[in-house]
Parts: sequence; C-alpha cells; structure tokens
Amino acid sequence: RGDKGKLRFPFPTECSQELLNGALHSGELDIYPQGREGRAVRVYCDMETDGGGWTVFQRRMNGKTDFFRTWSEYKAGFGNLSEEFWLGNELLHNLTNVGPVSLRVDMRSGNHTVYAHYTNFSVDSETRHYTLTVSGYTGTAGDSMRYHNGRPFSTRDKNPDPMGIHCAKAYMGGWWYKNCYKVNLNGLYGINSNNQVRLISADF
Repeated sequence: RGDKGKLRFPFPTECSQELLNGALHSGELDIYPQGREGRAVRVYCDMETDGGGWTVFQRRMNGKTDFFRTWSEYKAGFGNLSEEFWLGNELLHNLTNVGPVSLRVDMRSGNHTVYAHYTNFSVDSETRHYTLTVSGYTGTAGDSMRYHNGRPFSTRDKNPDPMGIHCAKAYMGGWWYKNCYKVNLNGLYGINSNNQVRLISADF
C-alpha cells in the first residue's frame, strides 16, 4: 500500500475511506473494520456506481455459488469476491454499526436494470439474530426491502422466528424472511438475472 502516514485514512474501515485515500478503480482491497488494532479484511470496493466508495457485500451473477448455506457459513461469509459471494453477517454487523450507513441494491434481468437506495441500513449482532434495519427508500426497483425491516436472519439450519413455514428451507437461501418475502436476493438463482448489493458509510 505504500506509506500509510500519507494517507487520509491509514487504516480504512470501509470502501468510502479507500476512495478518499485515492483508490479510484473498482476491485479487491483490504479494509480494517476494527481500526488499526484489528485484522485486515479483503473486500470488493465499487468505485464507480453512484459516486463510488461502496463496500459490496453480496453479488449474484452466474448461479455457480450455492447460497443454500448454514448459519455459520452466512456468519463467516462465503464465495469468491471476483464472482459470487456473501461477505458475512458478522462483518456486515461490524460495518453497519459504526455510524450512518446507506444501502444500495442493483438488479438486472436481461437488459433491464433497476436499483433501490436506502439512507438507513444496519444489521444487529448475532445474539439478536442479525436483525435488519432499513429505511429511507429512493430508486426504481420498488421499496420491497421495507417489508423485511425488523426481521431476524434465517438459514436452513436456524430459524429464529419459527412461526409457520421455514422460509430459508423452502426458498433455499439465508435471508431476513417475513411470510416469506417480497424480495429475496439469496434464493435460487434465476436465469438471465443478477444482482449486487452494496453499503456505504456516510459518517466521514
């Protein structure tokens, strides 16, 4: 990385700080979610979309990666940063609980592209089942995520809200389900469709 002393953020906690450090091209970079005392974590930074500085925490593009995973796998993260992946619920909690964070979801089906932007986004701790908080929608995709606000995360082997159908099993992917969903970006992969989910800190 060179001389950290000359960087605005010697130990960037997420991609928006990498952008301010001068990283202008999208790609894999190391961030330090817990600051200089913590370990480096490799993430994919989107430096082009909507001003750049987005930490990508989910991507589906070809259906090669299995998203029908266990609680521990969703906690730690899985997949390939250059293709399909889930960054990990524990890291997602750490990234979204340090200050104001925005969420952006981009979806494409064939040549049709839509997006949803939320000004308020956070994921609670594991003891609170990585419960979702999301609000402040703008965009073209529709405000489907709001339906899932306040819901715990569920996987094939752990269902914190056992009322009715086990949605993670039925729809084969971990998600913040609610009877079961209005949007589910981790379910069975659809032909000719892909999505990318990003978050950005707004506290700089």
